[in-house]
Amino acid sequence: MAHGLAGLGVGPGDHVGLFLYNCAEFVETMLACFKLRAVPVNVNYRYVGDELAHLFSDADLVALVHHRDLGPQVASVPSRPPSLRVLIEVADRRDVGDTDRLCYEDVLASGSATRDLGPRSADDHYVLYTGGTTGLPKGVVWRHEDILFVTLGGGNPGGPPIERPEEVGERARVNRSHRIAPFLPPGDPGPDEFVALSLGPLIHASGQWTALSTLLGGGKLVLYTHRSMDMSRVLELVESERVTMLTIVGDTSGRPLVELLEARPSSYDTSSVRLLGSGGSILTAGIKDRLLASLPSVLAISEAVGSSEAPVQATAIATKGAPASSLSFAARDVTMVVDDDLRPVTPGSGDIGRLATRGRGPIGYHKDPARTARTFVEIDGARWSLPGDMATVEADGTIRLLGRGSMCINTGGEKVYPEEVEAVIKAHPHVADAVVVGAEDRRWGQRVVCVVQPTPDGAPTLEELQAHCRAHLAGYKAPRALYLVHEVERSAAGKPDYRWASAVVSAVAPSGT
Repeated sequence: MAHGLAGLGVGPGDHVGLFLYNCAEFVETMLACFKLRAVPVNVNYRYVGDELAHLFSDADLVALVHHRDLGPQVASVPSRPPSLRVLIEVADRRDVGDTDRLCYEDVLASGSATRDLGPRSADDHYVLYTGGTTGLPKGVVWRHEDILFVTLGGGNPGGPPIERPEEVGERARVNRSHRIAPFLPPGDPGPDEFVALSLGPLIHASGQWTALSTLLGGGKLVLYTHRSMDMSRVLELVESERVTMLTIVGDTSGRPLVELLEARPSSYDTSSVRLLGSGGSILTAGIKDRLLASLPSVLAISEAVGSSEAPVQATAIATKGAPASSLSFAARDVTMVVDDDLRPVTPGSGDIGRLATRGRGPIGYHKDPARTARTFVEIDGARWSLPGDMATVEADGTIRLLGRGSMCINTGGEKVYPEEVEAVIKAHPHVADAVVVGAEDRRWGQRVVCVVQPTPDGAPTLEELQAHCRAHLAGYKAPRALYLVHEVERSAAGKPDYRWASAVVSAVAPSGT
């Protein structure tokens, strides 16, 4: 595929868009770009029109690989940048009929299989476009060496860092259970093969990082290729492929997964699963406990706070019998919480600051020096990444996550962080999912409101949710209005769609006042 792309004029440094659902072609093209020293760029398959126009132009794409049924979205782009000169279609097995458009299989067939593409560089770029919770997508640019060591397992977990690229392959042959090894009890040799399945799509960080770290670790990667999430299909894959690590997206996938396991406890063989990972969205304490009870073979649930700009800022490990929490994480030695003057907040003070991480990090944002300067700052001579997650530090040094500062609600001068309130609301027995936003208020500036997807067995009232919240949070953080919806909308990565929730609040009357 690398030779096929080269034959179409794609070369080192060129950006190639991947506008694809989960499929083998996504992974193949990503690796082909790396071999060619080109740069694969993820394009969210939910984007249309202006969003695609912005990304195509901002990313300086020279080629785009897209599923055939996403062609109408490509055609809807108001103005295609002149740099984008190559469109390659991936045909789904269900597609029939001839086409005069350039097809993936033809590009593949046109390329030589000779391994003569030459050496690559530690300075080659890895780019990940992220929309965050608001705003147009932005490209986070990493050096290959840095992303390899930070989050792709190339740093040889459990052993000395690698010194030569060839060591990646050498260690993969003897270290296939490295992700699970820290959790194995004495005498347990672990699985013979590391098999990973991520419910985060390849267009997002969690899916890509699971894919690349699994392959670099000598494991087997399982892709969920269906266009909609069906937990029965997920569990069928777990059983048939003997998945050892399943990565979920917080409660977004954790809740329907555990509900199916509880409803049909003997229907699926999950005995191969030894580790659950979670990221991208809150995994509440109650769901953690239920997952551990429903999956007896699971040793631990590993949860991380991170972003495209700082993949692992803090971690939490949940095991059977230990009390689980929703928003508390162990600080790493490269992480701290800093105030507006970039000084560490005092543990136990209750002061709120931004999560900051030092060490290997991105070069910055593609074509955005101003945003780069705001996010990547120097503190005491070291470069730190501050993506925008707000937190406080408990007296014992534990980091309590509050949410993104851009979504902070200011109600009468008090600051409320949506994720903190969402975690409490989602623990209510009649709440299946929830998003918290700020609504305009003439007296207080903003008021806290919640958009709730109720469980099938009943919907909560506003009064019930307020009483529930006040048992865990300060009174001003309790919602002042409740909006019931059939389904809470989230991104493909499982992140809350705050713009959608705000539109719901503006368009309909609340279920309570």
